[in-house]
Amino acid sequence: MSNELVINSTQEGSRLALLVNKSLVEYHQETLGNQFNVGDIFLGSVNKVVPGLNAAFIDIGYEKDAFLHYHDLGPQFKSLQKYIKVSRGQKLPTGKLDKFKLEHDIDKHGKVNQVMNRNNLMLVQVVKEPISTKGPRLSCELSIAGRFLVLVPFSNAVNVSKRITNSDERKRLSRLLTSIKPANFGVIIRTVAEGKEVAELDADLRNLVDTWNNGIAKLKKAVPKDKVIGEVSKTSALLRDILNESFDSIVTDDKAVHNEVRSFIRNFAPDKEKIAKMYSGKAKIFEHYGIEKQIKFAFGQSVSLKGGGYLIIEHTEALHVIDVNSGNKSNKEENQETTALSVNLEAAREIARQLRLRDMGGIIVIDFIDMKNSDNKRLVYKKIKDEMANDRSKFTALPLSKFGLMQITRQRVRPEMNIVTREVCPSCNGTGKITASILTSGQIEKHIDYLITKQNEKEITVVLHPYLHAYFTKGLISKKVKWFFKYYKKIRLVQDSSFAITQFMFVDKFGEEIEVNQ
Repeated sequence: MSNELVINSTQEGSRLALLVNKSLVEYHQETLGNQFNVGDIFLGSVNKVVPGLNAAFIDIGYEKDAFLHYHDLGPQFKSLQKYIKVSRGQKLPTGKLDKFKLEHDIDKHGKVNQVMNRNNLMLVQVVKEPISTKGPRLSCELSIAGRFLVLVPFSNAVNVSKRITNSDERKRLSRLLTSIKPANFGVIIRTVAEGKEVAELDADLRNLVDTWNNGIAKLKKAVPKDKVIGEVSKTSALLRDILNESFDSIVTDDKAVHNEVRSFIRNFAPDKEKIAKMYSGKAKIFEHYGIEKQIKFAFGQSVSLKGGGYLIIEHTEALHVIDVNSGNKSNKEENQETTALSVNLEAAREIARQLRLRDMGGIIVIDFIDMKNSDNKRLVYKKIKDEMANDRSKFTALPLSKFGLMQITRQRVRPEMNIVTREVCPSCNGTGKITASILTSGQIEKHIDYLITKQNEKEITVVLHPYLHAYFTKGLISKKVKWFFKYYKKIRLVQDSSFAITQFMFVDKFGEEIEVNQ
């Protein structure tokens, strides 16, 4: 199984595509100026305490106050508040906690107005980004994620990921981290730490402690709404969470991002540094890897299955509904039960992919094709769980009900990725009328002749729609070949599926657009 990460840099930010065996399974957009990412730690100010909700609304600079429930304060909330007061009073030179006396845990059945008041300052961490009309959701159980470990201040617990199943390895890691962790810092050992040596784990732990110390240094002079500790960029966060031995390449089209990727890999997995590659092709990077086309196919309301069936995906504020349909698959099997099982198994695979791809969270209801055989129902349930095993978000799936419905809850920490695949035709602007497409080919040939004979252009690349590309390149003696014998210059044709059928552009050898001055 091959894993590739392709990163496209744009003026608005970055687009990241994770490919497994050339198939798009995760798609992320990193927008410049987004200040409220999961993992960011802010100095917030209590704006409103609501006993009826047992929660408070915290001002961290977002247009809507962030939500903090009493259960998200964490047992060591009093220790955190005491530390903030002491630290901002300049009484602690560093972020060390070895000489800091922890307070008693708060009552887990207590009330929010017993532990905080309006205008109190507190350190809060974003655990869910702003979604729809809601502001960010916060927690006071602070944690800082690294490659192998997660550092948890004001705790002494050492926990091991449940995905590490070997009991001897769990004991080794627990014993190892207990011996090297600083006092009053807890540690969560991540799955990728399995089999790692003490030097690697210690280096990761030191980096996390340094991050905490730097944040506390900022805290001393911070004002409300300031970000004290920021999560790494989405590119680095994705690499931190998913980089493993199966990765074949990480391709970027921007030098700064390429250097960031290489620097990250050099620190955490130096033996994998060579997989970071710089893309230098003429076509757009997403076009070259076929990602643009996959995005258009994958994010529509209707998603086709290879076997002939299809999914209908509907989104509402409360939940997501997925309907499985057999399509023309019903003509290919022996009986209805066999058809239903075949389509449902294929749909289960695609649904697991769609959940990751669109980052769908909350409640998902799937209407599978009805099956009578209970063994077949169990097969579909097992298929969903197996396909979602690599999903990094927490989820719970229930077996099919007697109505053929499956319910899944999936952790939602970011807004759902939703890309509009229907758009107003750029050629006609929705009027339904365009310049005759046959004239477009004539315009291109006319412009090529003018650029070569009048403007004396040495190298020309024409970026155009795939249909026009096929028109100019089909046949043994194609139009493109005829141009070479006419002008004795090689004219490159690059297809771009994001172009309208009548849209085209001329580019010089430096990648700059050529203006046709006719």
